[in-house]
Amino acid sequence: MTDRVRTVVLVEDHALTRAGLRTALDKAGDLHVVAEADDGPSGLAAIVAHQPDVAVVDLGLPGLDGIEVTRRARIAAPRTRIAILTVQDLETEIHAALAAGADAYSLKTSPPERIVAAIRTAADGGAYFDPQIAHVVLGRLGLADARVADGDSPLTPRETDILRMISDGRGNAEIAEALFIGLGTVKGHIRDILEKLAAADRTQAAVVALRRGFI
Repeated sequence: MTDRVRTVVLVEDHALTRAGLRTALDKAGDLHVVAEADDGPSGLAAIVAHQPDVAVVDLGLPGLDGIEVTRRARIAAPRTRIAILTVQDLETEIHAALAAGADAYSLKTSPPERIVAAIRTAADGGAYFDPQIAHVVLGRLGLADARVADGDSPLTPRETDILRMISDGRGNAEIAEALFIGLGTVKGHIRDILEKLAAADRTQAAVVALRRGFI
């Protein structure tokens, strides 16, 4: 965590959920809620008015659903990052959120610290997808069949290979065996990958690499 305070707009129609989320963000110390809304139209208005670092948007909003709020916010507040928060883990909803331009997707059933981490990551310019739905994201984007893009990838060929194997769901031991290297070497490469991509975990690293065209 850095000393920089990130501004947040909460768009959630359930008052108790919204209050609990605000409490979790207040405890984080570096995330400051500047506005709240309980429906889509007022949420979009708050995002446009405050231009926060990140907007936390529920999918099932009255008046204007979270997908449409995300899509419109991308145009009206292009610097604001969007973190989707929902009880739904349906593939159609996840794909729609990605297509609309969501930067993070967390389930309400996840631990509060994971949700806060997702919001913080999105606010800082990263991509975060809850581990419970990461396989849907990676499968939808065809990560396993991706090829290294020409250009500015910070990853070495070996790091790229390891990241592809991570996207296939392989563990460190399986990667070590497949590449004929030691387990410690695999862990070292993964540490380097996370550092280069400013990723919090393996799943986020894979998604970030794909979004930037590195794999």
